[in-house]
Amino acid sequence: MATKVLDSWAVLAFYKGEPAGEVVERLIESASTSGKPLLLSAVNWAEIYYSMERAGGRQAADEAAADLATLPIDVVGVGDDFKLARLAAQFKATHKMSLTDAFAAALAKEKKAELVTGDSEFKPLEKEIKIHWLK
Repeated sequence: MATKVLDSWAVLAFYKGEPAGEVVERLIESASTSGKPLLLSAVNWAEIYYSMERAGGRQAADEAAADLATLPIDVVGVGDDFKLARLAAQFKATHKMSLTDAFAAALAKEKKAELVTGDSEFKPLEKEIKIHWLK
């Protein structure tokens, strides 16, 4: 399995039990079996946390965070060299997208990975990064 980066949209679909979340669940199972974890930027982790808190309160957010920590998903920080932050800033400056989405795209590009999303905001990046579209 090629390296895959999850964006917030994909993880939230998983937690909300949406049809696209079934694909994310299979990717998680595959990552567990293969020993090759999925990737998630720390900025996307924060978006997932605050979205869960807004929807269901602090306890729901804490439960989702605790669950995420048990899954074969490596959370990738910005790093001291700011390479990821610079790339995200460049995506944000040149494309109409949220900063959170820019971090997901930057992580996918930096790791030469496939971005897993259903968020149409990434459509303009199809020539720059590989995208696994969820429906």
